[in-house]
Amino acid sequence: MRLQALTLALLFCGPLLNGQQADRVPEDVSIDSKQAWKQLAGNVLNDQKHVIAFPWQLVRHGNHWKATLVLSAATAGLIALDAHDAPYFRRTGRFDEFNEIASATNTAGLLIAVPVADYAWSAQTRNTYGKQTVFLAVEAMADAQIAAFGLQMVTRRLRPADVAPYGDFGNTWFRADPLARKSFPSGHAITAFALADVFSERYASHRWVPWVAYGLAGTIAFSRITTQGHFPSDVVAGAALGTILSHYLVLHHHAH
Repeated sequence: MRLQALTLALLFCGPLLNGQQADRVPEDVSIDSKQAWKQLAGNVLNDQKHVIAFPWQLVRHGNHWKATLVLSAATAGLIALDAHDAPYFRRTGRFDEFNEIASATNTAGLLIAVPVADYAWSAQTRNTYGKQTVFLAVEAMADAQIAAFGLQMVTRRLRPADVAPYGDFGNTWFRADPLARKSFPSGHAITAFALADVFSERYASHRWVPWVAYGLAGTIAFSRITTQGHFPSDVVAGAALGTILSHYLVLHHHAH
């Protein structure tokens, strides 16, 4: 919930949407530009229309049904293994030092710091392309967090850390309090991979960028398992959804 609050605060600290949604990234992205904030909010709202329409498109036209079935089957398989995988990470002390560094707060701060640092550098060097990349990154973060929040409210899955000692790790669905932290999918993983996809595709000419971006995203995602914040299936589903949202929704519809 901390990451969701930070992302939504970053998104909506600008003016509220009061106009038509533009069809492309602004020519000049600035945190002081009311038009840029309006367009960002409009893009995010427009993205949600596509998300909501996806099940209808899948049923009516069969678009992406093969990929959907593969992802669903993989997620179902991982869910079946969660009850066997999760107890290991509760018992082991192998990741204690790693967990101190890669805590939920630290990794959330890193996810916010990356686009902020890129914007600061791009603004300093007057790099319009870099600032537009940050615009798309924030849009991807917002879409990812909205998707994560919606799915978490529907599934209400307990987090591994919330399962009682010697409790049943296989009975976690629809049990979390609506106001408590929930598990499926991982908000950190969905956001990390959404950002990784944006930066990897926008800076594809720099071959090291995808390695660093997805390396950091994978590390953040793994930390959610070792800290007992999420089950492995939560993380894998979040990583897949983040990449899909970023690639097919944000970049496909808005990048030029």
